[in-house]
Amino acid sequence: MASTDFAENRRRMVDRDIAGRGITDGGVLAAMGKVPREAFVPDGLLEYAYDDSPLPIGGGQTISQPYIVAMMMQLAGVKAGDRVLEIGTGSGYSAAVLAELGCKVFTMDRHAALVRSAAMRLRRLGYKGIGLKSGDGTLGWPEESPFDAVIVTAGGPGIPDTLSRQLKPGGRLVIPVGEQERFQRLMVRQRTGEDSFDDEDLGSVAFVPLIGTHGWKTKETGAVGIVDLIRQAAEPLPDLDDPRFGEMFDRIADKRVVLLGESSHGTSEFYRARGKITERLISRHGFTIVAVEADWPDAAHVDRFIRHRPPGSPDEPAFSCFPTWMWRNVEVEGFIDWLRRHNGTIPDRQDRVGFYGLDLYNLRSSIAAVLEYLDRIDPETAGMARERYGCLSPWQRDPTSYGEAALEAGFKACEKAVVGVLQDLLKKRLAYLNQDEAEWLDVQQNARLIAAAEEYYRTLYYGSTSSWNLRDRHMFETLQSILAARGPRSKAVVWAHNSHIGDASATEMGRYGELNIGQLCREAFGEDVALVGFGTDRGTVAAASGWDGPVEVKQVRPSIDGSYERLCAEAGIPEFLLDLTLDRDGALITGLKRQRLERAIGVIYRPENERQSHYFHANLPDQFDHWVWFAETTAVTPLAGAERRDQAETWPSGL
Repeated sequence: MASTDFAENRRRMVDRDIAGRGITDGGVLAAMGKVPREAFVPDGLLEYAYDDSPLPIGGGQTISQPYIVAMMMQLAGVKAGDRVLEIGTGSGYSAAVLAELGCKVFTMDRHAALVRSAAMRLRRLGYKGIGLKSGDGTLGWPEESPFDAVIVTAGGPGIPDTLSRQLKPGGRLVIPVGEQERFQRLMVRQRTGEDSFDDEDLGSVAFVPLIGTHGWKTKETGAVGIVDLIRQAAEPLPDLDDPRFGEMFDRIADKRVVLLGESSHGTSEFYRARGKITERLISRHGFTIVAVEADWPDAAHVDRFIRHRPPGSPDEPAFSCFPTWMWRNVEVEGFIDWLRRHNGTIPDRQDRVGFYGLDLYNLRSSIAAVLEYLDRIDPETAGMARERYGCLSPWQRDPTSYGEAALEAGFKACEKAVVGVLQDLLKKRLAYLNQDEAEWLDVQQNARLIAAAEEYYRTLYYGSTSSWNLRDRHMFETLQSILAARGPRSKAVVWAHNSHIGDASATEMGRYGELNIGQLCREAFGEDVALVGFGTDRGTVAAASGWDGPVEVKQVRPSIDGSYERLCAEAGIPEFLLDLTLDRDGALITGLKRQRLERAIGVIYRPENERQSHYFHANLPDQFDHWVWFAETTAVTPLAGAERRDQAETWPSGL
């Protein structure tokens, strides 16, 4: 990127992210408008240099968020001529800003390598007269005291008295303080006399831990200790195309249900990894069910194809609704081809692997599937079902508007009608079973989906928690129905987002009363279930900018400080498996159990609101049994508009 671009981005950062958020100190604004932040970030992160977010610089440390840098300087009241002690040199960026302000700067860091690189960087940029030192920041720099201001860019358990007493009378100390290493309160202490100080609490912040004599101890498993423990426990993964990749997951082959997650709906490595794991579980360990976060009627087209059954007569192509790329992509295509080839080696159709959808969005196709079945099998019941489903006709193409209509005065909701169809089907269960058991399961689940979808779209207008819970309960109950239909020895693999398959009770979702299929599976199957989460630090992802928007290949920002993803990135191993079931009382699991941020990207990705839109608090070891890590990932390749040259007549249209 050209320097002129950096200059414009710097101006925009100062206007929008600093002055625009309430920083009024003219000296601070002017200094931040001069310092080239791009010179203080790693080369691979240059495009994010002027984002209002912290960025990794190595060693478990970060260059602070620009707004935080400005706010701390404004709170410290620094001005030209002040002697300022900074604890946490990092990249040297804050020291450069202080120097631009005209301060006499003393900066120290416990990481000698960071101090050396910062010194070279500052000299290269022409900043002279800055004192740099490596050592225990909690002890301060007594030989250069007293200071007009002390700014601490790491969070400690309390305000060190050693730093307080290095202030001049009237001097101010700004420091994050808290009982948890990464969740603190920002404190401002002013020295009012020889032994008197005034403290002001300015609210919640999250900084890296302040390690030292009067800070956190590394033996207490601070962040750097956890990174080391992750590095020791991580099992490096072979290449995805290496047969040994699937073998790494033989440890979960004895489970009845294995849930495989993803931290985004548009990441190639997640789909490919789940494919390889599932292929291994099917070919070597007797799994016969693949259940995915997709609608039942769409998945049914694929099921017919892979089980070599006659194609259905879909009302519309499979997976044609937003987001099409979630299932219509090259990665899924390769897995479906493998399933068809595998099933081709199994003579008995009943023993072949099935592909099932757990979700409830495709109301229109489910209605069409039920009516098509009844028209063939039971025309009389078909007529009654068609009349009852007529209640939903105005909303089949846009079911989200049904909930709004259901709240209008005098409108009679369709609940009784759709439940009536399901009841009629269940009354004739034995007769329908005699026709075709597989077809009966299909029509029964479509009828259940319609009833659940009617309630789901109706409850959307009452609150997100009730609708979320209804949806995940439906997915869980559908999984139970599939397991029951396939027999007591059946074993299932589930593909869904981490937010569905990780135990919700171990996340902030649980605090808000939300549950999910992972939690319900643990409650139902106990030790007979495995929850496998997936994560990444950076790369590209296929996602939209808004609901029903076109697919875009977006850059995934490096994970933020305070997140599980950051810890994994700092471990420095490109791909690994972390077995969270081992040594539950050991230092790693104990350290990881502290609530941290975790990233979740759905079909929409808004990197400009990364923290607010895509992070939530979680307890990783209680949320998952295993954690699969890919440091850098790539977007899936959508199949939209593509046709297979070797397309079989029965290939499910839409893939």
